[in-house]
Amino acid sequence: MPTIFNRLVLCALFVLATLPAFAQDSWLQARAPGTHLLMRHALAPGTGDPAGFALGDCATQRNLSEAGRRQARQIGERLRSNGVAVDVVLTSRWCRSSETAELLGVGPVTPEPAIDSFFQNRQTAADQTAALKARLAGLDAAGRKAVLVTHQVNITALTDIFPASGEIVLIRLDPDGGIGVAGRIRPE
Repeated sequence: MPTIFNRLVLCALFVLATLPAFAQDSWLQARAPGTHLLMRHALAPGTGDPAGFALGDCATQRNLSEAGRRQARQIGERLRSNGVAVDVVLTSRWCRSSETAELLGVGPVTPEPAIDSFFQNRQTAADQTAALKARLAGLDAAGRKAVLVTHQVNITALTDIFPASGEIVLIRLDPDGGIGVAGRIRPE
């Protein structure tokens, strides 16, 4: 009769053996029509923004570290090597997001206020979410795939997922207008 330890070991081995399949499923989903890639900006040490934050002035913001810049370039390479064709990269106007978006190098980058951080002002969350859903519906109608580079607070509000820096949450606009999670691609 197997011991509890043996059962735990067998369960752990099963989980480890299936992880590559789950990862592959996420890449398949990332390539699927109607799936968009909602990404938390790359590594930017700290939380929130410093006092004196100004949207147009990167010197007043929390910015990517060198490790964050490397991470953004590596994520872009992973997207390309896994055949994820992107039509547009939408980005929060915060410098750490827009720099991440540019460093991905996977498509034209466009600022999108609907995915600006609402960490300091949660009252804008509902309006921003409605604007984002409308933007996704327009992208879907045009058959366009987007990477949306934004912030943890935005992603968590939309999906109930607390993503790591550089993590991608695969989303789809549901027929009822909600946002559904189709998978996750974690940073390496």
